[in-house]
Amino acid sequence: MAITKVVMPKLSEAMETGKIIKWLKKEGDRVQGGDILAEIETDKADVEMEAFGAGVLRKILVSAGEKAPVGTLIGVIAEPAEDIAAVLASAPIPAAAGAGAAGGASARNDTRSAPPAAPVAAPSGPAAPVVATVGAGAGSGRVSFRAEEPAPALTAPTAAATGRVKASPLAKKIAAQTGVDLRLIRGSGPGGRIIRRDVEAATVTVAAAPVAAAPVAAAPVTAPVLPGVEYEDRPLSQIRAAIARRMPLSKAPVPHFYVTSEVAMDRAWELREELNALEGQPKISVNDFVVRACALALLKHPGVNASFQGESIRVWHRAHIGIAVALEDGLITPVLRDSHAKSLAQIAVEARDLAERARARKLRATELSGATFSISNLGMYDVTEFSAIINPPEGAILAVGSVRRVAVVDDAGLGVGRRMALTLSCDHRVMDGAMGARFLQDVKRLLEEPLRLLV
Repeated sequence: MAITKVVMPKLSEAMETGKIIKWLKKEGDRVQGGDILAEIETDKADVEMEAFGAGVLRKILVSAGEKAPVGTLIGVIAEPAEDIAAVLASAPIPAAAGAGAAGGASARNDTRSAPPAAPVAAPSGPAAPVVATVGAGAGSGRVSFRAEEPAPALTAPTAAATGRVKASPLAKKIAAQTGVDLRLIRGSGPGGRIIRRDVEAATVTVAAAPVAAAPVAAAPVTAPVLPGVEYEDRPLSQIRAAIARRMPLSKAPVPHFYVTSEVAMDRAWELREELNALEGQPKISVNDFVVRACALALLKHPGVNASFQGESIRVWHRAHIGIAVALEDGLITPVLRDSHAKSLAQIAVEARDLAERARARKLRATELSGATFSISNLGMYDVTEFSAIINPPEGAILAVGSVRRVAVVDDAGLGVGRRMALTLSCDHRVMDGAMGARFLQDVKRLLEEPLRLLV
């Protein structure tokens, strides 16, 4: 039998570390192919990892709650008689490694994971074991984000008879500061675990609860004292940590410049209303028009659909457009692949599906990376215009404002029209101002002549 090394997988271009949420197996457990071993939190998702081969979970090197760099050994599977000392001695082990459970694993797909990597021969010798490394691939993962549901108010005690309360470290800290009894809270986290929102909701409930007033003597008027803690330090989520780490790498070293244009959206607005009135047809959003227009314009201006590679500029001939979706703890940009080859109706269906699954934390790993151009739309928040930060290694991103009814002066005189601001952020190492302006001109023309988007 082969000794299987389990390493922290790389599930997106930006991923550098992963965090073990929990192990579903423990050392000494026998594992069959397909068994779920652990849940890992990446910078964008929570990934279930499954075993390919059978064996015994001999060693766990990274315990629940700890992080490890991509490619780091996190566990070993082998038969009881096999010697794993050489594997443990030669493999890089994180400094914060601890006890837990692990196994040969890779990201689990909605359909099925790809077959494990071919076994690699270990150090030579008559008794040298065969070692397979699983989990370092960047592609196939069934990715399920965790969404914290709205927390309930105080409820009946839910602690086990032993008195142990399942709660996150932050929830325990806030409860201690605010005087909330965790035994009176019903957790909304995985497995009934009490999380921050549950404690905060309970704090509000306690503060708002009416209290029978007893007669007291008149007292001097003093300034009111607000209940609760003065402040709290919230640890960064993996998503927010990735944003904090990557954005300075974009905004500081990447020389941004910006091109802004105002688009007359009257005809597009009317066409959208007509299309949405058709029975049995998908509902079209303004953003769908923008995605379709950008996809067509990128084919005409491949220099904008490009990225800086150090000694070269990589020009893409397929438009994989990232569509920014706001989550509670950060921004994620799922990728609508081959947008240039999709009709407006297809874009509407697939973009809505991506956004809904992003909010439900159910995106696949292949949908989390690989964009060649991105679109960030804040129009639904009544934002007139803004500039977005480029998401490396892309060379540009388009910021979309709201469609506004404004006073318009044209050949017919003064009237009212619908206008929308577009701001293109460009990497000056990849393109210059004229190139970005010509691209934006074509996007504007397509939106102002929206029938072109239907062909």
